[in-house]
Amino acid sequence: MDKLNTPILASSAGNMRKADGFTLLEVMVAMAILAITLVAVFQSQSQSISMASESRFITTASLLAQSKMTEMEVAAPGDLNSGSGDFGDDYPGYSWRTSIDSTQLEAIKKIEVTVSNERMASNNTFTLILYRFVAP
Repeated sequence: MDKLNTPILASSAGNMRKADGFTLLEVMVAMAILAITLVAVFQSQSQSISMASESRFITTASLLAQSKMTEMEVAAPGDLNSGSGDFGDDYPGYSWRTSIDSTQLEAIKKIEVTVSNERMASNNTFTLILYRFVAP
């Protein structure tokens, strides 16, 4: 019964043979499935690289901001000044900015440390805020 549904081709010598292989439609459907799968894989890979870069920035910037904030915490109250700078050759592209602001309470100062990376196009700042008691 299987032989009735199998296409048979005639060769130039007049011999009859069975047609083997894939049809053009089957090949095109397989290629379309492969293309859709590859697009999804490449998009996932691109997103993974982007998330790793963002995660690296957040980790590094938070540690640098904590380091700068520690300097502000141990400084004498008279030495608290706003300023800016960079972290040198150890962290190229990273810079910091501090601001000291008054609050409604005279003895409390708001210290804000912002770390940024100029090499990143977006989401390139990290801010840490501390409220410190400063005796009047």
